[in-house]
Amino acid sequence: MKDIYSLFRFSLAGLRMMVAATLVLGVAYPLAVLGIAHVVAPWQAAGSLVTASGAHTTDPDQAVGSAVIGQLVDGEDAAALFQPRPSAAGDGYDPLNTYGSNWGPEAPELVAAIKDRKAEIADREGVDPADVPPDAVTASASGLDPDISVAYADLQVPRVAAANGLDEEQVRALVAEHTSGRTWGVLGEPRVNVLELNIAVRQLAGS
Repeated sequence: MKDIYSLFRFSLAGLRMMVAATLVLGVAYPLAVLGIAHVVAPWQAAGSLVTASGAHTTDPDQAVGSAVIGQLVDGEDAAALFQPRPSAAGDGYDPLNTYGSNWGPEAPELVAAIKDRKAEIADREGVDPADVPPDAVTASASGLDPDISVAYADLQVPRVAAANGLDEEQVRALVAEHTSGRTWGVLGEPRVNVLELNIAVRQLAGS
């Protein structure tokens, strides 16, 4: 009987600890961090949302996308816009189904996909398949990468300029304007935000 009572007592103590830890670490702490984030960095805390004019907003109803989450570029005007890198998240850029392909570098599926993507992009941009950069044919680990390399952006400049009736130098200037350097000056490579660049292209073409 004494052993049963001790077991019950220790189990109850463990249950209290679990409930307390859940309330503190699973409820109070996340809410506190979210509250501080909305005060210190409200735009980032709201999802880094961007309007059709390129302005930052915290209102989802005014947003056309997020600066930190990639999205498909399709529809009638897709030919006049910069394309993102491939995505393995769901049917493509699904934020509720984010993942990479998990294929190894020698997986037959990956090798075939890269070959097909190279041929498609080379045909679309009017270049040799050997000139297609790696990020144009491989998906990111999350499948939601909002950026492309400067090389992939430069590859698309002639097509985007011609489709919008713009001078190539004008479009290259937009690419340079929307290019971010290495994080802290040392991490990663220079990158171009596709959403913000396409908004700038639409604005320039409209003007």
